[in-house]
Amino acid sequence: MAVEVAVEALAADWMLEFACYSLCRHFREECPAEFQRWRDVAQALINGLSKIPTCQKKMVYVCQLLTRVAEGKELEWHFKNEERVSPLESALSFWTLLEKEEIKLDKLHEDIHRLLQIQAVAVHMEKGYFKEAAETLERLFTDSESDKPLRVKLATILKSKDPYVPFLQNFSYNHLISKIKSYIKLFMKENENNFLIQAATKEVECKGLGAIELQNQTVNVKRSQRNSLETKQRSVKEKENITNQSPGGMKNPMVRPHSQKYQVNHVLGSLNNLQNVENNGDALACGRKRQRWTDKEDLELKSGVRKFGVGNWAKILVHGNFNNRTSVMLKDRWRTLCRIDQSSFGLQESACLDLPSIST
Repeated sequence: MAVEVAVEALAADWMLEFACYSLCRHFREECPAEFQRWRDVAQALINGLSKIPTCQKKMVYVCQLLTRVAEGKELEWHFKNEERVSPLESALSFWTLLEKEEIKLDKLHEDIHRLLQIQAVAVHMEKGYFKEAAETLERLFTDSESDKPLRVKLATILKSKDPYVPFLQNFSYNHLISKIKSYIKLFMKENENNFLIQAATKEVECKGLGAIELQNQTVNVKRSQRNSLETKQRSVKEKENITNQSPGGMKNPMVRPHSQKYQVNHVLGSLNNLQNVENNGDALACGRKRQRWTDKEDLELKSGVRKFGVGNWAKILVHGNFNNRTSVMLKDRWRTLCRIDQSSFGLQESACLDLPSIST
């Protein structure tokens, strides 16, 4: 029992790390739907913690910060036990907790802190909630000397009731988002080596490289076959041009033009069939109306079997002139022809049409 509890706790740690990382990524990439999905996942995992482990405090605070900043301008949005607090005011409280977890603070931390203070007041002003803006100002600023200049500046702006003064435009909500993205980028870099990401990355790379390697092998084989046929085609054409004409430009009487023309057409047909096999494959047999075999195709099939033997359907398909057929279609048609001959002449399938049987 104790082992199962420990296993579940460790798995939950990995899941929270991954959920936080995904939440950060979708915040930076501005993907609202994915951000909301991972926000719910992260929140469910956080709610399941009876106590936040020290090693996960920073991670939990980041999730809570981003959740609140994303709803920063939705003043009607309230979080549990925070009915009187706006999203950005709540975000500032978690940012303060985050700052306590940092070993060293720099200007980026200070900028984000100030922007959260300013925008927590400014978003109320933009919606005309000046009373709520004044209450927020009172809650956010202490009597410390460091806060005094900003407090006075915001109080003066609040009295003017002008949410579009240059000062607020310079410290806008978009500027706040940009700064938080900069912080998130650093946070993600620190946490990119968590277990689930490493394991998933290895799995994807293995599958991806394997698929690419298989695809390259298939492409190389098809390219080699096509190049071989194209070379044969060029060779036949060159031979025809040389042998059909004498040096004076007259035809050579020893050449049989019909034979040469058949040879060229045969190669062209073979090339076309190879391209059909490459482009369509056996998928042509699916979702297509049944196509009747012509006498010409039957002759091509018989000729191919005489040349390559029964069973070598792929070779017969490549070297024959068929109308969008597949090797399976050739095999089925051959059996049909054999049954016809058997009924007519009482022959065995291996001997039908007086052809040898060659197994592949």
